[in-house]
Amino acid sequence: MKKVDFMCTAFRDGLQSVYGARVLSKDVLPIIKMAHEAGIEHLEVGGGALFQSPFFYTKENAFEIMDNIRSTVGSSANLQTLARGVSVVALTSQSSDIIDLHAKLFKKHGMTTIRNFDALNDVENLIFSGQSIHNAGLKHEVCITMMSLPVGTSGAHDADFYEKTLKEIIKSQIPFDSLCFKDASGTSTPAVIYETIKRARKILGDSVKIAFHSHDTAGTCIAQYLAAVEAGANQVDLSLAPVSGGTCQSDLLSMWHALRYSDYTLDIDPEKILALESAFTEAMQDYFLPPEAKEVNPIIPFSPLPGGALTANTQMLRDNDLMDKFPQITRAMADTVKRGGFGTSVTPVSQFYFQQAFNNVMHGDWQKIVDGYGKMILGYFGKTPVAPDPEIVKLASEQLNLPVNTKKVLEINDANPQLRLPHYRDILTKENLPTTDENIFIIASCGEKGVLFLKGASTINVRKEAKSAITSAPTLSSDQPITIQLDGESFVVEINGDQATVNGTTYRMNLNQESAPSQPQSTKSNTINAPLPGLILKLLKPAGATVKAGEVVLIMEAMKMESPIKSHVDGTIDQIYVQNTQQVKSGDRLFSIKERG
Repeated sequence: MKKVDFMCTAFRDGLQSVYGARVLSKDVLPIIKMAHEAGIEHLEVGGGALFQSPFFYTKENAFEIMDNIRSTVGSSANLQTLARGVSVVALTSQSSDIIDLHAKLFKKHGMTTIRNFDALNDVENLIFSGQSIHNAGLKHEVCITMMSLPVGTSGAHDADFYEKTLKEIIKSQIPFDSLCFKDASGTSTPAVIYETIKRARKILGDSVKIAFHSHDTAGTCIAQYLAAVEAGANQVDLSLAPVSGGTCQSDLLSMWHALRYSDYTLDIDPEKILALESAFTEAMQDYFLPPEAKEVNPIIPFSPLPGGALTANTQMLRDNDLMDKFPQITRAMADTVKRGGFGTSVTPVSQFYFQQAFNNVMHGDWQKIVDGYGKMILGYFGKTPVAPDPEIVKLASEQLNLPVNTKKVLEINDANPQLRLPHYRDILTKENLPTTDENIFIIASCGEKGVLFLKGASTINVRKEAKSAITSAPTLSSDQPITIQLDGESFVVEINGDQATVNGTTYRMNLNQESAPSQPQSTKSNTINAPLPGLILKLLKPAGATVKAGEVVLIMEAMKMESPIKSHVDGTIDQIYVQNTQQVKSGDRLFSIKERG
């Protein structure tokens, strides 16, 4: 029988797809050890959103987690991570300094292989990053990203397009040890997958490993994997319950069953895997599991929303009481793909698509171009597979006040002093933080949230459910302290007259039974409102400061992206209505500008 290799994605893609990567490493490390003891040698354990998430949500250092995983499984395991070409593990593109540092640090902290993709399939974005991975002594798995285009469109994402991309990779002489075809939305048809991998095998011969990666969001993952194996793929990516199926990869046992009585085998002990999945499910039992994370969504073939991004976005919508908009936003995403140049729907491009769809639903079609989406169609992330819609390009240029770009991404970034190593060292020095390579990379890849983490100012934001239902809300009184759970953190609150003591710190308070008045929505042209639900990361200007049109006043995070919020006129900041780390809803007032007369 022919052995089919597999990579277990449960501890990276699975955690990201189901829990938005908001999982404490202490809950996962024992399961990783058990997986290794069950014979699983190839594990995806980092990169992608799982690098930033510990800094953002669990108050942990991703480099320390990588070290702990390597210590747990020993030296023989193939530990793999995911990188986004010139963006590495960030959501914005980086300079060559940081791209090279990424490879060196991941080697230093115990990784074996890096799968490296570009969402636009712009080979120029893979050349330097691939060479850096190779030079660091890591295995480089170069990647071609796949999806099906929305119904009724054509021009890319077929076997001819993928064959052309592979030939460009070979021509560019990027060093690589293996090739992966990555379908983050799970929408590529089995017929296209079969023809693509059949052609790739003919080009590469039998010696190069070909891997195929997909998600079960559209319900066709097993069919895709069978087509890939029949066409000549050596490896498929599989996950473990409770983070398998739906937005994740198919379950290891599901694929094992699909191959029974065929000429192929995964060569696993199913009883050991059953025991492993039982332990994993028990370890995750307290975490909130969004129902959509485990569902097949029939809208996805029409609007290719990736499994790894779906729950992160629905959690954002849920946090802001906008979950009822999800079906409408998902359907609207098809138009952002059609008119955006056909970049593959995988991070960060999938976020651009979803954010623009959100704006189109909330503010009217193309009334507000999202910064990331606009820069993508203007060429600032590389060359899209086909030319974007000229009408939308014109709107983006006007709204963002940017010209169409024809330069290479690294050429732009390397010319920007704020993306180079000295700039990040200066930030660390000003914040009285050690200027280690790790800290430099944390700042470069995590931005303002990285600074908060290194200063010890970040918080834990893990979604766990109470073990038993609460039948009635506790009453605040001076009789005894109560414990309040907020997003996984415990706060011990004791009331004494007009004072409240929270975790040992005393505050003056006023308890009012009346409902707080709703915040009026300003219709004045000089008031800037939040374009999306999100978190205020940093106020850059105080009230009273003089600003020019286009000058950034604050940074907010929305749907995994840092967004600069700018003044739209020349004037003076009249009022600021928010503060750092405040959560805001779409339309909330941020600041007002007193326009110059």
